Amino acid sequence: MGKYLLECCVDSTESALAAKEGKADRIELCAALMIGGTSPSLALYEEIRKHTDIPVRVLLRPRFGDFLYTDSEFAIIRREIELFKKAGAQGVVIGCLKADGSLDMERMKILMDTADGMKVTLHRAFDVCKEPVETYLQAKELGIDTILTSGQQENCMKGIKLLQELDRLQKETGGPKIMAGAGVTPEVISHFLDHTQITEYHMSAKKVCDSQMQYRKEGVPMGIPAMSEYHIFMTDSEIVKQARKVLDER
Repeated sequence: MGKYLLECCVDSTESALAAKEGKADRIELCAALMIGGTSPSLALYEEIRKHTDIPVRVLLRPRFGDFLYTDSEFAIIRREIELFKKAGAQGVVIGCLKADGSLDMERMKILMDTADGMKVTLHRAFDVCKEPVETYLQAKELGIDTILTSGQQENCMKGIKLLQELDRLQKETGGPKIMAGAGVTPEVISHFLDHTQITEYHMSAKKVCDSQMQYRKEGVPMGIPAMSEYHIFMTDSEIVKQARKVLDER
């Protein structure tokens, strides 16, 4: 791995292979990427492993929504760490908050102990925490490897000021690496390389593919009514290649 790291978020075998083709360094594996990602199945991980050895960090998020989890939801996350660790995943992507917006240190310590030997990314629960600098230092105390963040904004361009501050904090303290995410494109990476010292980037590189279904029953949504059941979102290897090129030319 070179100076810069490119991670691609995927929710299918086809997208994982596209990320690999585009020369991503690593994938974040999830399900339901269009709603921010939830925990993938073990079968999906195993299928990807049949076709590529690209390093994988697995997003563990039992549902859509906030990061204040019930006892049952927390138990699921903990068990999923055990399962994916046994299956050989290199890392997990996790995060638990308290109702007051602080990092749930008690639960995070339990999850870190469970993940012992795996790399851990604190996911974008960080972006909705109350005190980002305090949370960063807590993540360092926990031994978290990476924080995936948009700088507490809807996309990383809007959050660039906080991202710069966190990256400076990382260099001062030796804490978790800062990975810029949300709205990352080759153009955004180029801008960040010109204006920051951030070296890790997270992108989905999505394209919309038309379903191969010939018969189409309209007006019967399976989920969000505004989304067509016949559009499939996939990673575009060409976008990943463009991002890789921007990084490799620096």
